Amino acid sequence: MCAIIGVFNADKAMSKVLSGLRIMQDRGRDSYGLIIDNANLIHNKTLKGLQSFKIKQTPNKQSVLGHALHSIVGYQPQPFYENQSKSSFAANCEIYNWKELCAKHKITAQNDAELLFKLINLRGIENIKEILKELDGVYAFAYQNQSHVCIARDILGVKPLWYGYDKNKGFVFASERKALVEHFEYEAIEELNPRCIIIYNKTSHNISSVKRQFFKITPLHKKPYETLKKETLGLLTSAIAKRIPDQPFGLLFSGGIDSVFIAMICKRLGVDFTCYTAAIDEPGLKVSEDLVYAQKAAKKLGLKLNIRKIRLAEAEKYLKTVVPLIEDNNVVKVGVGLTFYLACENARKENIKVIFSGLGSEEIFAGYERHKQSSDINQECLSGLRKIYERDTYRDDVITMNNNLELRLPFFDKELVSYALNIPVKYKIKDEINKLILREIAQDLGLDDEFALRKKRAAQYGSRIDKALAKLAKKRGFRFKSEYLKTFYDAKNVRLGALFSSGKDSLYAMYLMHKQGYDINCLISIKSKNPDSYMFHTPNIDLVSLQAQALGIPIIIQETAGEKELELESMEIALKEAMKKYKIQGIVTGALFSTYQRDRIEKIADNLGLKVFSPLWHMNQEYEMRQLIAQEFEFIFSSIAAYGLDKSWLGKRITEKHVDNLVELNKKIGINIAGEGGEFESLVLDMPMFKKKLKIISSRIAEDGPETAKFIVEKAELVDKAA
Repeated sequence: MCAIIGVFNADKAMSKVLSGLRIMQDRGRDSYGLIIDNANLIHNKTLKGLQSFKIKQTPNKQSVLGHALHSIVGYQPQPFYENQSKSSFAANCEIYNWKELCAKHKITAQNDAELLFKLINLRGIENIKEILKELDGVYAFAYQNQSHVCIARDILGVKPLWYGYDKNKGFVFASERKALVEHFEYEAIEELNPRCIIIYNKTSHNISSVKRQFFKITPLHKKPYETLKKETLGLLTSAIAKRIPDQPFGLLFSGGIDSVFIAMICKRLGVDFTCYTAAIDEPGLKVSEDLVYAQKAAKKLGLKLNIRKIRLAEAEKYLKTVVPLIEDNNVVKVGVGLTFYLACENARKENIKVIFSGLGSEEIFAGYERHKQSSDINQECLSGLRKIYERDTYRDDVITMNNNLELRLPFFDKELVSYALNIPVKYKIKDEINKLILREIAQDLGLDDEFALRKKRAAQYGSRIDKALAKLAKKRGFRFKSEYLKTFYDAKNVRLGALFSSGKDSLYAMYLMHKQGYDINCLISIKSKNPDSYMFHTPNIDLVSLQAQALGIPIIIQETAGEKELELESMEIALKEAMKKYKIQGIVTGALFSTYQRDRIEKIADNLGLKVFSPLWHMNQEYEMRQLIAQEFEFIFSSIAAYGLDKSWLGKRITEKHVDNLVELNKKIGINIAGEGGEFESLVLDMPMFKKKLKIISSRIAEDGPETAKFIVEKAELVDKAA
C-alpha cells in the first residue's frame, strides 16, 4: 500500500500535492517524495520534513508528482526519476511476478515498483497496454516522460485511483478522492475505470484513453469435474501462497466458506497468521451468527482468533470515522465497512501489516442470490466483477489504509479469475447450493459440512451491524437508515444520469438511488421509431418531457430507428452528450431481469467509463409492485399483451387489488407480476420526487386483439398536487 498524487499544469500545484499527501498520510509512513516539473526530486522520511524544504513556488503553472511509501518489498523511496529518459514514476503496487519479469527483460530492480518503471522505459508508453498484460498483481501508478503522463490501475480495480481534468485548470489524480475534492475546482472528480488507461498530453493539455480488454466467459472448460476441482485447488493455493508476506499477517474471518478456505490453505502452508472477526454485542440483540461460526471454525481448525465486540453506543462513535473515511453514506457499504474497520483496528493494534480478505469469491464462483436467479450465471459473474471496483474495493482499501494495513485478495488473482469464469455453471450452482466447486474442494480437504455448506451471510447481517444501524436510526428519530447516515457524510455520491422510459421501473430505480444520496443530474430517454424495439420502452414515450418538468431535472431525448443492436449506437450518443453536458459519472437503469438489456447497457457504459447502478436487479416482482404502491407511486398500464389481461386493465391506477389479481394469474398461467415478459407496459403519473403530477386530458384505446391493446395518451398536462 502507498499513496500517489499528481497535479499537472495547475496553479499552486506543489501546495495541493502536499495537502493531498497530508490527507492520505496513513497510506504510507515510511517515506514521502515529490518531483517538481519532472526535474527536481525530493525525498524525506517524514511529511513534516518534506514540507520543510524551501521549494520555490512560481507564479506559473507547475507539475508535481507525489508519493507516500508503505514499504513491504524493499525500501525504495518514490517517486523514481531517470535522467537519461527524463522520466519519473510513482506507484501503489503489489506485482507478484516482478522477479520473473526482471529475468525475462534483463532488468535489474530492487522491487516491483522499480521493475514496472524500468519496463515502461524499456518498451515505451506506446506499448503500455501490452506491458500491463504481463503483470501478475494489483497496482495503480503514474508515469511521465517529457511529453506525456500516463495513469492506470489493475484490471479489477483493487488499487484505487481518482482523477480530474479541465483543459484550463490542469490534470490531477490521487489514490483517494478526498485528497482532491477539497482543493480542486473541477466539475467532477472521477474514479478511473480499471478498463481504461488515461494519457495526458503535457503540450496540448488534452487527455486520451486506451481501452483494455476484460475477462471472457467463453469457451467453457470441457474437462472432467475432478480435473476442474484439482486445477482450481492449484490456482487457489497459488493465489494465496504468492500473497503471503515474510512476516505474521491477518485474515478477516467470518466463519464462512471463503475465509475458512483461505485459513485452511494457510494452515497447510505452515505460515503464521491470526484471524480477526468483529460483531455487535448488545443486550436485546441476537448473538452474531458470524461470531458463533468464527469461534466454532477457529476451534475446529486450531486457529488463532482475535474477537472484537462493541456495544451499540460505541457503534455510533465509529460511524463518525468510517462514513467520512469511505466517502459514502450507502447503507450496505457502511454496514460492511464498519464490520471491516473494527476487525482491522484490532489487527493494527497487534502490529499486523498485511491482512487477507475473501472478497471476490462470490463473483467468480456464483455466491449471490442473483446468480441463482440468472438465466446466464457466468455472465452474471462477469457483470458483478465489472462493478466491484465501485461497490467494494475502494471502501475496503481506504479502511485498511487508515489502519496502516495492506489488503490482499487471493480470489482476485488474475489467473484464478480467468479460469473460474469458464467453469460450467452446473459446477457452481446445484439446487440451493451455490459456490458448489469451492465447497466440494473444501470438503475434499476435510472441512466439515457445517462450515463447507454454510449459507452466505452478508457481513453487515452476520455481525449484527445492520440491526445496530436500524436501532440507532430509530433512536435518533430517523425513519430510514440512509437518512441517519447522511448526518455523518452528506455529500452526493456519484453524479448520475437516469435511463428514463416513463414507466414504473425506470422511475422507481431512479427514486431508490436518489434516496441513497445519489445526485440525479439528468434524464436520458431513447425514442424509438420501432414500436417493437428490442431495447426500449415505446408506449407514450413523448410524455417523458412532462415527467422531466415534474421532476425539475433536465432531459436528453435521442431518437433511434429501432433496429436491433444498431439502436444501441443511439444510446451511446445520448450517454456521451450527458457526460459532456451534465458531467455524469454513472447511469441508473430500471432493469429487473432482462439480461439482454442490462448486458448491452453495461458494455456501452463500461466503454465510456461510466458506472452502472441497477437497484431493481432480481428484485422480487410482487415485492416491487407492492413497494411502488406503498411509496405512493401512481401508475397505470399503458399497454397489455398477455393471456389473462384485457383492455379493462388500461388507464386505471394500479392498486393492491390489481397486484393481488396479477399474483393469482402468475399462479395459474405463469404471468410475470411486474410485466417482465412484456405482458404490460406502464406510465407513471405521480411519485414522491414529482413537484407536480400528470393529468391525462384525453386518451384512446387501440386494440390489436382481445389480449393486445394500447392506451394512447392524446393530451396531458401537469397539475398541482393535492395539499
